[in-house]
Formats: sequence, C-alpha cells, structure tokens
Amino acid sequence: MTDKNIAFIGAGNMASSIIGGLIEHGWPTDRIFASCRTQESAKTRTDELGIHASTSNLEAAENADIVVLAVKPQMMRAVLTELAPVLQKQQPFIISVAAGIRLESLDAWSGGGLPIVRSMPNTPSLLHCGATGLYANDRVNDELKAIANGIFEPIGILQWLEREEQIDTITAISGSGPAYFFLFMEAMAEAGVKLGLDPETAERFSLQTALGAANMAVQSDVDAAELRRRVTSPGGTTEQALKTFRQEGFEEVVYKAVEAAKNRGAELAEQLAD
Repeated sequence: MTDKNIAFIGAGNMASSIIGGLIEHGWPTDRIFASCRTQESAKTRTDELGIHASTSNLEAAENADIVVLAVKPQMMRAVLTELAPVLQKQQPFIISVAAGIRLESLDAWSGGGLPIVRSMPNTPSLLHCGATGLYANDRVNDELKAIANGIFEPIGILQWLEREEQIDTITAISGSGPAYFFLFMEAMAEAGVKLGLDPETAERFSLQTALGAANMAVQSDVDAAELRRRVTSPGGTTEQALKTFRQEGFEEVVYKAVEAAKNRGAELAEQLAD
C-alpha cells in the first residue's frame, strides 16, 4: 500500500491529521502530496511533515494513485471540475472527507467511472482518537477498502456502512457529537459554580470526569447501561440526579437533537447537489 502516491486536495487540520497518521505508520513522505490555499501554508506543511506541498490542485493530483478530497463542501464542485481531466487520465482511487457531498455528485463532477469512498471522520481524529464512517460506490473492491482502512485506522476507529444515507446518522452522532459532550461539560461546570465551586475547579473536575467516564466505557467489557447501573446506588446521590434527568426528558431531548442534526445533514446534501 505504501508504494502508492497519495494526494490531499486541501491540507487543513483533518488532512494534516490523516497525513500524520500515515507517516507514523510508515507511508513514505516522498509519496505524499498536498495542495494548500496559500504558499505560506504549503511551506508550513512541507516543513512540519516533510511532504510535497504546493498551491496547485493539479500538481498534487497529476501522479496520484489515491486522491483524498479534503476541501470545504461548498468548494467541492469547482475543485472537482478543475481536476476532472487529470482524474480521468490518472484513474485514481478517490476518498472524500467532505460532509454532505453524495457519491452521485462526486462521480459526476469528477467525470464518472472512478472508485469513490465517502468518509465522515470527526474532530477527535486530530488526536488520533476519532471515529470514521465509510461508504463506497460499487467500483471499490476489497483491495481498495483495505487501502481506505489503512488510511483511517491510524486516527481512530472506523466502520463501513451498508447504505449511503447512514452517513447522515454517523454525522449526527460522531461528526457533530463532540459538541454535544462539550455542551454537557460546560453545563456541569456551570452547575458546579452555581453550587459553590470556583470556575477553575468546576471545569477541571467536569473535564476529568468526562475523560474518566469515556475511558471506562471504552475499556470495559460491559455496555454503558451496565456501567451506569454499577455507579447508581439505590437511594443515593447518583440515583437522584438520574431521576431528575429523566423527569426532564433527557433521552427524548438527546434523540430530538440527533434527529435534527441528521435531517439537517440530508437537507445540506440536497442543497449541495443542486
């Protein structure tokens, strides 16, 4: 796999995270190319990562076996229209990390007939503890799926999806999900301040508790519901808090929020396809 040239069209934080993971897992830097919006950012990527970086999308893609599309969704049509002649000549494997751009659009804008994967990584991928959902068109074989696995496994867990529309659910759960947890951490810290803690202590304990709970859930051999039961003593403080959450409709609020995010993702996909 590492004998292939890989080009990143767009080299922002997510692309840089993926590139860093590839390098750590032995992908030669002389086979990694990237295009950046400015000469300054291209120099930064070259200096920091040791890859080939320039301001030209065409230059990055002209010898690529794999092309990772990491530009903003609203820029995708223009970028692929520019790249289409090169892509049709080179016939690379294409991976999109742009939210909301469906395979049908990616196929049409790139000239058609190419193997394409849609991916939905999330921001914790920047720390190599992310979660990525993947969906492939019918031109992506097992060998290409293995290549995609090798690209995303260094930055976290991944899951291949059975239907493209499931990308919208992955977006709502893990793509947008970090913000939900950040909101809960904020609310916990604010509650601590209102109940007598200084802001620094309240925030510190809120964040550390979230980290500890997440680590317990990931490392445990039982599910989150069982972990919750184990720390909920009958008649104790935790039980009272959980009763209050449920009386206020906590689960329903979470469902409605995730559903709203999923529906918005589908709406944006429709808009970007026009």
